[in-house]
Amino acid sequence: MLFKNITILDEDLAVRENMYVGTKDDRIDYIGAEEPGKDYGDIIDGKDRCLMSGFVNAHGHSPMTLMRGYGEDMTLQDWLFGKIFPYEDHLDSEGIYSATMLAIAESLKNGIVSTSDMYFFCDDMARAYEESGAKGNICRSISIMDDAPLLSAAPAREAKELFEEYDGAADGKIRIDMCIHAEYTNSESAVRQLADLAKELGAGMQVHVSETKKETEECIGRHGVTPTVFLNNAGLFDTRTTAAHCVWLNDEDFQILKEKNVYIAVNPISNLKLASGVANVPKMMEMGINVCIGTDSVASNNSLDFIEEMKMFAIAPKMQYGDPSKMKVRQVLAAATRGGALSQGRGDCGMLKEGMKADLIMLDTSGCHMHPLHSLENNIIYSADGSDIVMTMVDGEVLYKDGEFTTIDIEKAIYGTEKGNERILSKLQESEV
Repeated sequence: MLFKNITILDEDLAVRENMYVGTKDDRIDYIGAEEPGKDYGDIIDGKDRCLMSGFVNAHGHSPMTLMRGYGEDMTLQDWLFGKIFPYEDHLDSEGIYSATMLAIAESLKNGIVSTSDMYFFCDDMARAYEESGAKGNICRSISIMDDAPLLSAAPAREAKELFEEYDGAADGKIRIDMCIHAEYTNSESAVRQLADLAKELGAGMQVHVSETKKETEECIGRHGVTPTVFLNNAGLFDTRTTAAHCVWLNDEDFQILKEKNVYIAVNPISNLKLASGVANVPKMMEMGINVCIGTDSVASNNSLDFIEEMKMFAIAPKMQYGDPSKMKVRQVLAAATRGGALSQGRGDCGMLKEGMKADLIMLDTSGCHMHPLHSLENNIIYSADGSDIVMTMVDGEVLYKDGEFTTIDIEKAIYGTEKGNERILSKLQESEV
């Protein structure tokens, strides 16, 4: 495919106008101001359009689309234990598959090309990713409170089997990570054993860390150390790790996360909505800690509008510091693209650069809310919204364009999710009788 006369955000996230971009197979093959001397097939006119690297959602729970709007106006602990965990006791395979497919559709519509996805029923999640053509780092969330051998527990066996069956599937679009849900849902023995398994397999790791003040204080009460120190002492950060949230960190925590090269997936809307707090992103960036952006689930966020997420990612620290100079737009864009790709171990993704994977999105810049155009980068973060995404391409294949999905039957995904929710609520009501 050839994009002609289009404005781009290049590998340095600088604006370049009237450019040509050619994709061949799954790669970006050409970027230049001159028309290329080769045939790239279909031609896209770039008038009033911007082409950039697609967004990477560094922390999500796609099947929780089933729970969109189900629990509101609650603290995290009350929300989890009073609403979410009881609902999750009645999940089923088809509901998970449909909800994952619906989340992938919403993601593609909002320019998300890849998601770090933590949950269970992961075979059904992998099936949805493979059929849709989207990228995902899927992990089976582990919660084990005893000290028994790790693989004697079904969740751990499922995680290992998932890795063996699906890591590298769909031409590398699907990757499998290991996952500790959190310190407060696992024994120290389970954490140590899963850390060892991840190193043995060469797998990445995903984990929730210090999402709330209560979580952090209770961990100190149990172990005498913060969740970051606890997980580090157990060896969890000895493999490529994405730590979600990291709202309540002390100086020692920051230093550990920097030294261990951990990627921090910041989820500003979910954290604000649950009143969990605001992650100290400026300090992370000043220290050189890897920062990326996640949406968390739509059960706590309610949408997968990644541009909205970037705007909040940019704004929250300004209020936190009382300093509007905190967070520059290129820092935000880098975290949303290259930062997320690196957190997934995808070194050839996340940049509009020749030779990189053709994971591209095209935005319509003609809308009234995008004018005047003093700065395209500023407008993308502060003025645009998800509806401005008019095309999403993954590995050179167009998966969403002008409101249409090329690989997803959206009516079927919606219907399956609604029916899945009805089944679960019926089972839940029966269990409460």
